[in-house]
Amino acid sequence: MWLWSKLSSKKWHDAWEERFYGNPNAVISELSTGKSLRVEVYCPSEKEAVAIQKQFGGSVRVLKMQNWVAMAETKRPPIKIRDALIVSQDRDGEELDQLVKKFPKRHIIKMPAEMAFGTGDHATTSTCLRLLVDIAGEQEGDWEMLDLGCGTAILAIAARLLGASACEAHDFDPQAVKVSKDNLVLNQVDNILVKEQDVLEWKPKRTWPVVVANMFSTILQKAFPTIVKSMAKDAELVVSGILAEQWEETREVGEQHGLVFSKVVKKGKWVTARAKKS
Repeated sequence: MWLWSKLSSKKWHDAWEERFYGNPNAVISELSTGKSLRVEVYCPSEKEAVAIQKQFGGSVRVLKMQNWVAMAETKRPPIKIRDALIVSQDRDGEELDQLVKKFPKRHIIKMPAEMAFGTGDHATTSTCLRLLVDIAGEQEGDWEMLDLGCGTAILAIAARLLGASACEAHDFDPQAVKVSKDNLVLNQVDNILVKEQDVLEWKPKRTWPVVVANMFSTILQKAFPTIVKSMAKDAELVVSGILAEQWEETREVGEQHGLVFSKVVKKGKWVTARAKKS
């Protein structure tokens, strides 16, 4: 087993919590000084640990004589999204069969916790899913979706199950891209193109009628010009990953780039919003 670790300022606690949410092998500890954090992720391979190091810095070291099984994830109950979706951590087995029988009219998404953001139970992801169900129900005819900061591709998978004819999913993290592709196979979903792409360097060559961007508010604000360019004339946009105290600043930047926010949902300390071009 390998351990990636990094010291960080306490003010970034929420950002680290969001980045590694759903990963049972991530530990965030406050140091005795009260001003700093130690962020640690236990990895089964050196490759995974080094991938995190390349993205966030920090250090990597090998661990011996560790009880990997003892650090296994805590099972979470299935997540119900409106009357349309069920998100389950089960890959197969009796519990999954029971869900299919109990909710025959809902789409079941298999989403085991992995080294990527977006297992469905974080406030930002679950709210995005709920708004996506609403938007899907309003679409007439053929529609497609762009998922920026896709994490596990849960939103793209949900969109396909909800009727999108095709989706494109981007993430700058190569591990997230790998997990996303694995999840497409696991859920037997096609017509989703997954790309390793930094939204701040991307130049869209087409537009989409539905766009979802679930990422840190600081990145989101910088990406608004690109996001607006990726939206079709009457496109629906969902943005999330925004801490409540950063919402007003994020809203103002979005409005400066021609967005009109029609619905704002605050869940805990997180904000998700729906918008159109002005």
